[in-house]
Amino acid sequence: MTLRTDSLSASIRYDGSARSLEVAASTAEALAAFEGTAAARGDGHVLVGELSTANARALQGAFEVLRPRLISGSRTSVGTGDRTGLATPGQARAFGAQGTGVMPVLAQQSIREMDRLGRTAQEVMDDVVFGLVEAGWDRGFGADCDHIKSTEGIDRGLEAGFVMFTLDPGDMVADVTGGVTAADAESLPWDALEDTLADLRSRYVGMTLDVGHSQIEVTEQDVLTAAVKYGRAVVEAMRLYRHATSQAQHEIEIEFAVDETAWQTTFFEHYYLAAELKRLGASWFSFAPRYVDGFEKGLDFLGDVEELRTNLEAHHAISEQFGGYRISLHSGSDKFSIYPLCVEATQGHVHLKTSGTSYLCGVEIVAAHDPELFGAIWDISRASYVKARASYQVSAHEDRTPTSLAGVDLVDLIRSADARQILHVGYGDSLNGTDASGASIHDRFLSVVAAHQAEHTDVVAAHIGRHLAPFAAGGR
Repeated sequence: MTLRTDSLSASIRYDGSARSLEVAASTAEALAAFEGTAAARGDGHVLVGELSTANARALQGAFEVLRPRLISGSRTSVGTGDRTGLATPGQARAFGAQGTGVMPVLAQQSIREMDRLGRTAQEVMDDVVFGLVEAGWDRGFGADCDHIKSTEGIDRGLEAGFVMFTLDPGDMVADVTGGVTAADAESLPWDALEDTLADLRSRYVGMTLDVGHSQIEVTEQDVLTAAVKYGRAVVEAMRLYRHATSQAQHEIEIEFAVDETAWQTTFFEHYYLAAELKRLGASWFSFAPRYVDGFEKGLDFLGDVEELRTNLEAHHAISEQFGGYRISLHSGSDKFSIYPLCVEATQGHVHLKTSGTSYLCGVEIVAAHDPELFGAIWDISRASYVKARASYQVSAHEDRTPTSLAGVDLVDLIRSADARQILHVGYGDSLNGTDASGASIHDRFLSVVAAHQAEHTDVVAAHIGRHLAPFAAGGR
């Protein structure tokens, strides 16, 4: 595929697993921003260069569609992050074929994943730019620096040109399962909250909260519990928010996320978070509470579907009271049975995040073409699962999976529930590991997938396409 303007065209060339950028123009001057080897060809000029940051930025300078844009103007959006840097062409194809009306967020990766894989935010952005050139994508995209817990993470994303920042104060959410007292509330950092306990009580105690399908009479205990559970998270969220908005040199948008905690966000707690963040001056386009149980990595929804419907309808109703921000569904990969429900319950005002299972599409390519490499990935993922699962909501049991792969259908194994989760959360240790000869698994993985990129793109496009159709209907 080729991406074109009136004066320039760009494409990605493959030589086995080796990739390069080819840029053609009518004049040599039009190629000045690119680095590589230039030569006259016919009545024009051609430059062949590496997939470098300098060339990615030159492409963004030449093609407006390669510069990420805000997604808040759309109603429905889906993020499809990429752990390997090779999935973007397949993801873009899926949006083109089955994602009409859905805003794609094609640069999406958490700081945690970047650190585990040794990738920089700039490398994530570069990979998406080159992937979009390969796909010939000309419809725009969003870029989400996901699950940020530090100002340093924000700075990384800003420098790389990300425009969406998912701020995650989840480490400051308190365990209130043992109950809270007025003394617990009095110990909150009231100066940082720019508030007093008396004023907090006066704002919320006795109010009636409308959550669409029902109304909730808010008690003093509800207020104290919400404040103790989330008060310090509000302070942290505002610290991150103020840093992001004060340091940004380009337009950005904010999502707040408290989904990666052990405790559900009650409806009043959602209202409390939104009201307090707004009172302190924040604005945001998307919010991810902790929903009912059932959102596990890499698997379809495992919880009570009707409970989820009620949950999402209420969270959406609360968002409407604050201007109608988007409800964000994290760990959204492969939840095929509930996508229509999610769109219906939120009236299409929803953002889905699906990331890790694009990596599993690459694992399928490795299993088909280099079973020995897959075996190394499997052994490391399986051994590291006990440690890795501490970061995720998962329920796989490694003792239900094979230790030997002799005679095992590898694709069937990858698509089975336990193995899928083990591979999904074990990506960091496996890709950072070495095979029996001491060679880098990461390098071998990329080489195998790139050597079969057309097949890989087909697999990714089919997989992501299954996610998009219900959201395309909601977007319309």
